[in-house]
Amino acid sequence: MLIKNADAASDLHIDFVPMVDVLFNLLIFFLIATSMVQAEREMRIALPKAASSGPITASLRDLVINVNAEGRAFVGGKEVDDATLSQMLKTALMTNPDQKVSVRGDRAATYASVAHVLDVCKGAGAQQPYLETVPVR
Repeated sequence: MLIKNADAASDLHIDFVPMVDVLFNLLIFFLIATSMVQAEREMRIALPKAASSGPITASLRDLVINVNAEGRAFVGGKEVDDATLSQMLKTALMTNPDQKVSVRGDRAATYASVAHVLDVCKGAGAQQPYLETVPVR
């Protein structure tokens, strides 16, 4: 007759350290992944609403030009003048002829300031600069 040892059930040991390590690594990964946002999308630009607006893409190929309420142009969070913007666009278009250019004009910006930035884009060779809007809800 077999006699079971009462301590046999207590010999079972589950090691939670690897599981905690994996969960900790996943937590760090998701915290880092969600905090990586393009500087252009972080600027406080209140986009106008349009019924037929397209989705705002986060494509890394887009060159995003922000026009704030005062009419100043920003690329990568830095203010640029017309000559610098034109040279930047020409360089980008020489490297990649299919370069996409997005202009994000604040809804409080004058039409003339946004049109001027679009004119600089066209003058630098951008075929179809995209004017970003947000959809009407």
